[in-house]
Amino acid sequence: MTMKILYGAGPQDVKGYDTERLRAEFLVEDLFRPDTVNFTYTHVDRLIVGGAVPVSKTLEFGSGEDVGTPHLLSAREMGIVNLGGPGTITVDGQSFDLSNRDVLYVGRGARLLTASSVSAERPARFYMNSVPAGADVPHRLITQAESKPLDLGDARRSNKRQLRMYIHPEVAPSCLLLMGITDLAEGSIWNTMPPHLHERRMEAYCYFDLSEEDRVIHLMGRPEETRHLIVADGNAVLSPAWSIHMGAGTGPYAFVWGMTGENQEYNDVTPVAPSELK
Repeated sequence: MTMKILYGAGPQDVKGYDTERLRAEFLVEDLFRPDTVNFTYTHVDRLIVGGAVPVSKTLEFGSGEDVGTPHLLSAREMGIVNLGGPGTITVDGQSFDLSNRDVLYVGRGARLLTASSVSAERPARFYMNSVPAGADVPHRLITQAESKPLDLGDARRSNKRQLRMYIHPEVAPSCLLLMGITDLAEGSIWNTMPPHLHERRMEAYCYFDLSEEDRVIHLMGRPEETRHLIVADGNAVLSPAWSIHMGAGTGPYAFVWGMTGENQEYNDVTPVAPSELK
């Protein structure tokens, strides 16, 4: 298990960042490596993003050495999404089988987790978000069929999409973590359009199901001074509360969204009109 640390930045700092620095602070590119568990810890709301790809062996994780607690989840909760082939997560010996696009909520206090794949030819690809938690909520597997779909956008604006809520008060409770998956309709390229800010919550995006040659142009920054990141399949973007977040793809894609902050009110946002962007 590895743990990289990012310290975040404010909007005034980002004004002076070149491409390399912007990517170093807000883009996580090395999440999914075979037979490895990789975590990145950001001081932006102390979110951890992680990836695990068990191919030839079962992977174990859960040590709290990097976060200063007996176990990684001694004072944290976690959401685990399977973006690959069928796999299994065990939490202190309790097994959960995850198909593609199933999500496992792991409550505070878990000690030892393992990740395995049904087939080495089509391994599971587990993506994780973990945030501090102040309440004990039972572990729960949420299948894609159990998630709550919301149809958003308009094909005429190239932003028609379906958002599925998984870890959410209306589906599966947690302390502060929210998590779900958004799929774009055929022919649409824009996600989260029009953009918005949510001052009381930060967000992380993990883009997936992109072809090798395609990219997503992820826009971030203050509305009056935007920046962009070029994002490939399996990359995660850290989006602070002060930043807009929206993107357009050169081909089909989907993304996992995860949020934490002061509340779990999904509609607690400040809309930004496209005409205000600069």
